[in-house]
Amino acid sequence: MNIVEVAKQRYTTKAYDPQKKLTAEQQQQLLDLLRNSPSSLNLQPWHFFAVTSDEGKAKILPAIREFNLPRVRDAAMVVVFASADRLDDAHLAAVHARETADGRFKDDASAAANDNGRRQYIAAFGGDEQNVRHWLERQAYISLGFLLLGAAALDLNATPIEGFDPQKMDELLGLKAKGMHSLVVASIGFNSEKDFNATLPKSRFSEQQVITRL
Repeated sequence: MNIVEVAKQRYTTKAYDPQKKLTAEQQQQLLDLLRNSPSSLNLQPWHFFAVTSDEGKAKILPAIREFNLPRVRDAAMVVVFASADRLDDAHLAAVHARETADGRFKDDASAAANDNGRRQYIAAFGGDEQNVRHWLERQAYISLGFLLLGAAALDLNATPIEGFDPQKMDELLGLKAKGMHSLVVASIGFNSEKDFNATLPKSRFSEQQVITRL
């Protein structure tokens, strides 16, 4: 697989075939892409709602803007990306416990040093609560990028969606009680013949316009 060719060929899907579903293996691969996305300090400050059932779609559709309804209703999977409102000690402890269980530290001293270093970095550079909130949101967008490129590598189509009502989505998914908020949505599946974007040439600025070699 040539990842550059995948990036060149992928595009934002405008219409899905509602009759085509993902296999269990394809669903798992997409979930694995999300879970293995990188994040600053390995904080993983996110939660992903993977929607594949008609009941699940019906639950979130009231939050989707009208022009995006078909891209959610007809897709094989829809992912709602939720980001943590803030960092607290419980989350930092959970990250540290997971890293310890996964064998990332050679001894207790290195484990403690890693935990202390992470906390000191956040205290020194995290800024106020609003800055931290925005920083955490940016981590979720990294996972969105992973999903979009990964879906294309799996020969699946995908659409990033910001055209929804975040407050309504938060209400429908009970995110406020979880200390989280919805950030972005992505639909994945198989495009239909109505997908006009599939036949259009890709359009990007030239390398000279967007890249400076130093």
